[in-house]
Amino acid sequence: MSENGLVIVYTGGGKGKTTAALGMALRAVGHSKKVWMVQFIKGSWHYGEINSSKRLGPEFELSPAGKGFVGIIDDKLPREEHKKNAEEVLKICKENILSDKFDIVILDEVNYAINLNLINVNDVIDLIKIKPKRLDLVLTGNHAKNEIIELADLVTEMKEIKHPYKSGIKAKKGIDF
Repeated sequence: MSENGLVIVYTGGGKGKTTAALGMALRAVGHSKKVWMVQFIKGSWHYGEINSSKRLGPEFELSPAGKGFVGIIDDKLPREEHKKNAEEVLKICKENILSDKFDIVILDEVNYAINLNLINVNDVIDLIKIKPKRLDLVLTGNHAKNEIIELADLVTEMKEIKHPYKSGIKAKKGIDF
């Protein structure tokens, strides 16, 4: 087995980016690996992964650190508050990446945070470059920047072919959240 950790990116307009990262976490916990997942956007709503992640502890830790969806749905926060929060989350990411406490760190929705200009792509590139050699680092979210894709070892693009929402079917518990 390889001692070198990978940089893995799940991106694209289709569903399944966070789900793919969670599947990897489930597999890793099955091998007694320590996983930390931080969510840059989610945090103000209640998602099923918040409950299920507790069942995977202590190997799996989930930090829903976002202030909610930026500029859509029921967002009433000033953009600057989202930006300040995302920058603070990035500092916590650096601490956890360098802590040598985890085998896998998942930066869920980080590509959205970059695309929304809440954080700078160069700061995320710096995280990739400073990660311990053995650490696997996973980045999710649509709109992955080319600079990140170039640094990654594995990039999977989720492509939407058909989505129930377009047929008037609302998001379902256990499927979408």
